[in-house]
Amino acid sequence: MSDDTSLDEFDREILRRLQVDARATGEEIGAAVHLSAAAVQRRIKRLRAIGAITAEVAIVDPALVGQAMSFIVGVELERERADMLDAFRRAARADPNVQQCYYVTGVADFILIVVARDMADFEAFTRRLLFDNSNIRRFTTSVVMSRDKVGNVVPV
Repeated sequence: MSDDTSLDEFDREILRRLQVDARATGEEIGAAVHLSAAAVQRRIKRLRAIGAITAEVAIVDPALVGQAMSFIVGVELERERADMLDAFRRAARADPNVQQCYYVTGVADFILIVVARDMADFEAFTRRLLFDNSNIRRFTTSVVMSRDKVGNVVPV
């Protein structure tokens, strides 16, 4: 294996398995991919170091922790100067209701995935992040009716 960021088939299979279960042991993965547990651990360490693995987290069901509602929010900025874009990015990253934030092309400048306890909680979010921001021209909201597929597994 080279020292650069190229991935071989062992690396790819390790990534596939870790995306399904980040708690899988080196022994379990090694048995499945035909490598020793030590070799798997070395590869995982390298995958973290090169940024192929960006985080290892628990995925929480929003409804079970009181965040029963989800929204898709399109945000159009008044001005698209770099400092204004960065300011909005910082605000979105800092807000706990914002689960995902995408800078996009098209009518909206940003698409946000937002969770809230209820409509009152969402209204408080809109006041805090959107209405109180003088650089927001307009925003549109779609209420998520059902979560048919939610995931972070990247095809490897």
